[in-house]
Amino acid sequence: MDPIDAAHAVVEEHHPDARAAFLGGSVVTDRRTVTSDLDVVILLHGTPAPYRLNVHAHGWPAELLVHTEESWHAFVEREVPNRSSPLMWMCANGVLLVDRDGVGARISAHAKSLAAAGPPPTPAEEIDDRRYALTDLLDDLTGSTDPGERLFICTELARRTAELALALNTAWNGGGKWLARRLDATAPGLSGRLHNGVQQALAGQTSPLVAVVDEVLDQAGGRLWVGYRRSGTP
Repeated sequence: MDPIDAAHAVVEEHHPDARAAFLGGSVVTDRRTVTSDLDVVILLHGTPAPYRLNVHAHGWPAELLVHTEESWHAFVEREVPNRSSPLMWMCANGVLLVDRDGVGARISAHAKSLAAAGPPPTPAEEIDDRRYALTDLLDDLTGSTDPGERLFICTELARRTAELALALNTAWNGGGKWLARRLDATAPGLSGRLHNGVQQALAGQTSPLVAVVDEVLDQAGGRLWVGYRRSGTP
């Protein structure tokens, strides 16, 4: 079944009284794959929202994210300061399946406005935390002789370097495939260079990966170790 038709059917089966519903995620883009699922946001008047449920229906795996209008705003308001809001993007770029009282149009417009405005700037303290973490990982990579250790050091370096590049550019963050997509849009070519660096580092040649990590670090002020300090709660 077509993904939009399947999503409609899922909404009608689980919440025929829904105020609004969206179908978001990769399935509504040209980057759909054979394992793409249906990301369905459903808005109700009240209980049992908010909740999430995974189902398999009409030939599709589907994730139902069920909210009230108030809980949708509360979740997004918590996510946006972290510069990553999957719920916002599902409604900003998704297909509006149902809109019985106008709440879907309001949510869609608000999500599009938030997405276009971009995330808040990254605090300087967070940038320093990221510099410190990458510096520590680079030291670990330099000293590592264990292939198993090197695997996880390299993957952490790639992920954290990508996240720092996005933070420095005040760009939206993401996880998994969305981290790669956000990075490609913000710093074209960096993902490929990180991939190449990780491959070479796993084969024993660490200098290409170190070079690309240092390039991003230099944009933030370079490596940070001496003088890094954080105070804890007594």
